[in-house]
Formats: sequence, C-alpha cells, structure tokens
Amino acid sequence: MDLTREELRDDGEGEDMEREPLAGTHLKENKFYRTRYPGAVRQKAYIFDGEGNYYNKEWDLMEGSGQEFCWYHVELPKGNQKLSQSAQYLIDVLCPPLKLQDILSLVSNGPFCGHVDGALVFRVNSPGPASSKFTFRIAARVTENSVITVSLGRVPRLGFSPVGQSLLSEIPSVESPNYVGDEQKDRGGTVIREHVLDFLLTMNHSEEADNPVPKSVSNLLVHIIDTHVDHLQDVVTKLEIELDSVELELDKGGFTLKKQMLDDRRFPKMHADLQRLLQVIANGEQVFPRVREKCSSKNWFASEDISSLEELIGRLRRLKENVGFIANRVTAIQAGLDSWQAEQINRKLYYLSFLSIIFLPLSVITGVFGMNVGGVPWTEQRNPKVKEGFRNVMFVCFAMLLLVLLCFLFPALYTRIAAWRRRRALRRSWSLNRKSFLKRTVTGGDRGGYLRI
Repeated sequence: MDLTREELRDDGEGEDMEREPLAGTHLKENKFYRTRYPGAVRQKAYIFDGEGNYYNKEWDLMEGSGQEFCWYHVELPKGNQKLSQSAQYLIDVLCPPLKLQDILSLVSNGPFCGHVDGALVFRVNSPGPASSKFTFRIAARVTENSVITVSLGRVPRLGFSPVGQSLLSEIPSVESPNYVGDEQKDRGGTVIREHVLDFLLTMNHSEEADNPVPKSVSNLLVHIIDTHVDHLQDVVTKLEIELDSVELELDKGGFTLKKQMLDDRRFPKMHADLQRLLQVIANGEQVFPRVREKCSSKNWFASEDISSLEELIGRLRRLKENVGFIANRVTAIQAGLDSWQAEQINRKLYYLSFLSIIFLPLSVITGVFGMNVGGVPWTEQRNPKVKEGFRNVMFVCFAMLLLVLLCFLFPALYTRIAAWRRRRALRRSWSLNRKSFLKRTVTGGDRGGYLRI
C-alpha cells in the first residue's frame, strides 16, 4: 500500500533520490552480467554517506569506504516456486562476488545466525508455500560497510521517505460516496481513499514516514529487524480485526452461517495459520538474541543499537503472547460451533426417537399377525396339529423379554447390593467400635486408663 502523494510509486522512491553517487566514492567499474531470469526478482541498491543522506546506486555489490556503506536488497517473488528455484534466482543476481555457500545460507529454511566467509549471516525463513501470507522469509549478510538482504515479497516500511512527502503529514479529505466530483475539485487538497484509510487503521506504524535514514550499518540492521517485527505485527492486527468481525457475524447469524463456517473449516485453517505464525516468531526469538550477542563484540556496532535490539526482542515476545491469546479465542469459537453442531444432531435424534415410538407398536402388531403358527387370534388357523403354536411362541418371546430386562437390570441390582453390603459393614464396624469404647471407659479405672467424665 502506497501512502505518498502520487500513490503510483511502489516503495516511496521519489525523483530526488535518483542522483549520481556521492563525490569521493571510490567504486570500481561494475561488470554487467546477463541474467537468466530477467524481471523475476526486484533489486534495490542504496549508498549512505553516514551523515543522514542516501542515494540510489548501481547493482555492483561493492562495499563502501570510510563512513559510506551500501545496502543491496533482493525481493523474491511470492509464487509457488520451489526452494531450489529461489536459490537459482539468488545465484543469478548475487554470484559473483558471493559464493554458493553464502547463497545457501541466505535462502535455506529455518533459523540461522553465524559467520559465513567472514560476514555475519542470519535468517528467519519459515517453511511453507511461498504464496501464503503466513510464510515469512528475511535473511541478511552484514559486513562493516555493506548489507545484503533477501526477503520474500515486499516488506512494508523497508524504504525511506522524507516526512514532508508522506500522506500522513497532512490532513486530507476522506473520499466517500456522498462526495460529488465538482465539490471535491473546489475544495482541493489531498483526498484519501477509503481503502487506504482502512489499511492505515490496521497498522501500528506509518508507512515510510517514521524511518530516519541510518547513519551506520548498525542503524540499518536495527531498521531491517524492526520492519520484520512490524510486518508480523500488521498480520496479527489483521487477524484480530478479522476475528472480531467473525464473532459479530456469529452473534447475528443463524443456522446457515454456522453451517457454512463448519463446512469451510474456517477456524481450523485459521488455527493452522496461527501455529505457522507462532513458528515464525519462535524462530525470531531464537535468532535475534544471537544477533545481538554477536554484534555486541563488533567495534562498528553502536551501543544504543544494542539496546534497540533488546527492545525489539521484547516486542517479539509480547507479540508471541498476543498470538497465543488469539489462538485461544479461535479454539473457543470452534468449540462453540462443535457444541452447536452436537446440539443439532441430538435434536434430530430426538425427533427420530419419537418416530420409533410411533412405529414400534405397529411393527410388533405386524410381527404377531405375520407368524406362521396356529392359533393366531381372529384368523382361520384351526389346524389341530399346530393349535398350540401361538401360545408357545408367546412364551418364548416373554422369556426372551425377561432375559433382556435382567441383563439391563443386572448392573443396577449389583450396584444396589454392593451399596447395601457396604452400609451394613459400616454399621457393624461402628457398633463394634462403640461397644469397645464403652467397655474401655467403664473399666478404664482398673487398667489405669482415662477416667470417665
């Protein structure tokens, strides 16, 4: 979502950023290589002078000199490509000068933090389909004068923009259906669209408006980790808003809505997404403290940036607790829907039991008059040989009924008999104890025991 005035620029890169490299920057003539995948990945290269200014530069992967430092950022496409395909993209744009070992450390899945070929490399790459919005991948290779980062898709607030050019620096008029075009032109000024305003309400930060230009590599590293945490915070906030709207729909909705949610398995899918998000946060909790520990020993890493990293780690832990609360809410809603579904099934079984009560006597009557024996009432079966057949069948049915009832009543009878025997044993024990107590108290003086009061 773009928040600059033009709203057509992708990442807030204004025309004033496209300047020549700084004077006195000693960079070698870059060597252009023909890429095998043109346009597959997005590349951004910046150079910082260490005094609060930055400019675009060519993609030559050269390091700065003195106070100058460079930043090279690669955005992998969010598609259904395999992990090996992402590695091929990085090999295409980063080799040379990077080696295959550097590429594999940046693109592999799972948490990692360590030194690779003399540079500090860390990654928080979650497994899963790259097209999912709950799959996050951010990796960085940090040296004293350069930073190379790789992300999956666009990361919000990763760029820089002067505060005066941001939409948030003004008070715009909100676009609404009741707003006539001529009246809008007469008033003038900046007009903010409704979907942009809705997007702003889901963010806890301003897009590219509160990003001071880093003056050192440590500032840039803190900025990269901060944008990753903000990205996770945005996803969690959107989940909370979606869950609030779903709870409101459930309160107002009826049978059809609840049945549709159960059929779509909406809450189990949401719970799986939350578990994947918890895995990403857990990877960050594992990696970022190690990054802080390794950077604290570097002479070029500022002490105030160490404190900033500690604050970001604390934010990540609080975010993990918040995601746990959301997961509990999802579990409670799913449990409510399951109980509602069980209640509907019990109600249907209740109606079926009424139907069985109605048709059970009818089936008994049809079974009696359908017997092929003699002596059936109100029939012409008068054969002397089988005249006692109906009576015998009735005796057999009555015996079977008594046997079935005895089988059903046997547990209850056994429980009652066991309880009666237990009460009898208790009364007997109490009577014996009482007689013994009276005997001891009456004859207690002779044995030197307690005196009777």
